Amino acid sequence: MATPSPLLLFLIAPYLFLVIHANLSPTYYSRRCPNALSIIKAEVVAAIKKETRIGASLLRLHFHDCFVNGCDASVLLDDNATFTGEKTAAPNNNSIRGFNVVDDIKAAVEKACPGMVSCADILALAARDSTVYLGGPSWKVGLGRRDSLTASRAAANASIPPPTSNLSRLVTSFAAQGLSFGDMVALSGSHTIGFARCTSFRAHIYNDSNVDSSFAKSLQRICPRSGKDNVLAPLDRQTPAHFDNLYYRNLLSKKGLLHSDQVLFNGSSADTLTFKYATKPSRFFKDFAVAMVKMGNIRPLTGSQGEIRKNCRRAN
Repeated sequence: MATPSPLLLFLIAPYLFLVIHANLSPTYYSRRCPNALSIIKAEVVAAIKKETRIGASLLRLHFHDCFVNGCDASVLLDDNATFTGEKTAAPNNNSIRGFNVVDDIKAAVEKACPGMVSCADILALAARDSTVYLGGPSWKVGLGRRDSLTASRAAANASIPPPTSNLSRLVTSFAAQGLSFGDMVALSGSHTIGFARCTSFRAHIYNDSNVDSSFAKSLQRICPRSGKDNVLAPLDRQTPAHFDNLYYRNLLSKKGLLHSDQVLFNGSSADTLTFKYATKPSRFFKDFAVAMVKMGNIRPLTGSQGEIRKNCRRAN
């Protein structure tokens, strides 16, 4: 049998990606655990009502999970004798949060349906439910992921783009996950909610030229050149608790909080799409939902792979 040409494999690859993950289904728990989705949604809403910021944190957890060896809940694993987990990787340490909320969600679904609902699916659903509750778009979440048995701090360091990323690095990081240039620009819009630490935006407000001077000075008052690393600033300065398109509108006026934000509107190939999202919120919502589905399909464990963890922090 002849070996397929490299060009043919390149053309077929995207379709293989879709076929491989076609076994994820929005109705996966319809019989296994009929109340799973409503239980998870209720827990997410309760957590956001208690602390609005947690919605952005849950969305971010899903992103940081999927970018490291696929959407397998590896980000939730605590360190143990056999591996150092992802929580202390540079992009995550003292940054990602929401683990206690995930614990509460897991406890609730375990009470209803023991051993049925994976932690990876919980992360995917919590990201969607958080987005919707904060005013953003909805999408159908394919379900049926299983949980990893291990985690990799090294992979987290290598795979998650830092806030200092230039456009080229962002494109490369997203492409490594099977995500397009357009997906990258749309998914960056998740920064329309939530906050970032001083240590994440310090270099941008002191060293970069593509930042509004009054905006930079206002941030310098709370984030000095050294110290106060954990002081927070909103990623979207107007509505950090509402999912909208103001993130992109801020970029048009050079008021992106992170270096990796502002590179999306800085005289580059991303400018056109950023402008479109800034002026057409419905287009942003549509593209964001499509990109979230694609991201949620990154190399999930299914079938007999992995396991359904009883506790999201450790393997069974």
